[in-house]
Amino acid sequence: AVRGDRFEPLYKVAMAIGLRQSKLLGLTWEDIDFDEETLNVKRTLQRYDGDYHLDGTKTERSRRTLALAKPVVAALRVQEATQRDDRKQRLKDGAEWAGLKWDLVFASETGEPLYGHRVTREFQSALTRAGLPRFRFHDLRHGAATFLLAAGVELIVVQRILGHSTIHTTANVYAHILPNLQRDAADRLGAALFGTGS
Repeated sequence: AVRGDRFEPLYKVAMAIGLRQSKLLGLTWEDIDFDEETLNVKRTLQRYDGDYHLDGTKTERSRRTLALAKPVVAALRVQEATQRDDRKQRLKDGAEWAGLKWDLVFASETGEPLYGHRVTREFQSALTRAGLPRFRFHDLRHGAATFLLAAGVELIVVQRILGHSTIHTTANVYAHILPNLQRDAADRLGAALFGTGS
């Protein structure tokens, strides 16, 4: 439903690593290492005093380097090309390109910071087009964590990806899915130890 959508790369990154919206919108191109296929989380985009600000993350734990899956790296390359096209078009039209000041990965067509409400509105439109129920942009973060846990990624790794200050926070937030994962783990262990028969 979002293939080819201007916000497709944003959604892909959100679903893959579960960044909060303010951290996604605060990513700059210096935070992306295409060679190492990593992303550095260092800042958040905040709006106060009538303007946008790139502020440091609240805690040291929030600052982190995350490995990216190849489809996410590919989506970021598409984003880079889209911005290059936006910049060329602006300059061709004789208009300014605000991206020189901001250098944001996810920016408006003029290179300026994206307003969080616009991202949410576009996301809700994408859900409607896909025939899906309404849910919050933040739920992409929960989805990422759920997919990671369901894929067998250890809780401590999920904690670090999400930037939670403690593993207890991660365990408490996702306690509702842990029993199903425990059942799966018990079944796998039983099969490994005793075979598939009853």
